Amino acid sequence: MNPTPDSLRAAGFTGLRVVGDVHGDIRGFTAAVAGAEASRLFLIQLGDLTDHGPDNAAVLRAMFAVIDAGRGLFVLGNHDHKLRRALMGQSVRMERDGLGRTLDQIMAAPDAATLKARAIAEIGRAPAWLGLGRLLCVHAAFHDGMLQHPSPPDAGEARPEGLVGRAIFGQVTGRRGADGFPIRLTGWVDRIPSWLTVLVGHDNRSHDGRPVTMTGLRGGQAIFLDTGAGKGGALAWQDFSLAEAGLDSPQGPPFFVAV
Repeated sequence: MNPTPDSLRAAGFTGLRVVGDVHGDIRGFTAAVAGAEASRLFLIQLGDLTDHGPDNAAVLRAMFAVIDAGRGLFVLGNHDHKLRRALMGQSVRMERDGLGRTLDQIMAAPDAATLKARAIAEIGRAPAWLGLGRLLCVHAAFHDGMLQHPSPPDAGEARPEGLVGRAIFGQVTGRRGADGFPIRLTGWVDRIPSWLTVLVGHDNRSHDGRPVTMTGLRGGQAIFLDTGAGKGGALAWQDFSLAEAGLDSPQGPPFFVAV
């Protein structure tokens, strides 16, 4: 389903569950999905469903089942975008324990053809960002333009430029840290309006396995929900009631929808 305040209330949802990067952690994702269903929470996953973890094919099946039941969706991550390109036969840089593992697991699955076709379709139409009341869900980084413009309907299919590039890659310095990963900038946090909370994944800034919250100069907040799932850490998620999300009445902050 396309989430709006009216449709969420009409379907009996009591709030939202926003889930960080899964990276093939089927055990953690199964728990997140089951808990959301039990509590009548609409699930929004922040992208990077696959790569690295033990069962990437199972995570894709679980996410598609949530979509089919009208109980959630995922926003586009850079790993999702890259997976689609690989499944389409395009040349991509391959990490043996990352995308390589995902492709091996998909191709070895008994439903490989169906799973491949479904992944291509769902990633192709996934929104690059999604605004709901006082929340904005995006994989990597916020930009003011996301408050004025919905995600392009072909974000998952097209070359990631402009706002879509910011949404799935964030801001980088062009340099790499000692761990080999790109050094990313977080100055965008200072541009978040005071009424808005931005939920992102992509960048694991946690030192204790819990999500990290940063408050910007304008008073807005960013919550970093990537806590290393599929790479040795646990999967993290954050729950919001409809009131906390600003979805309990037609009044209040502007509502933005990207699907």
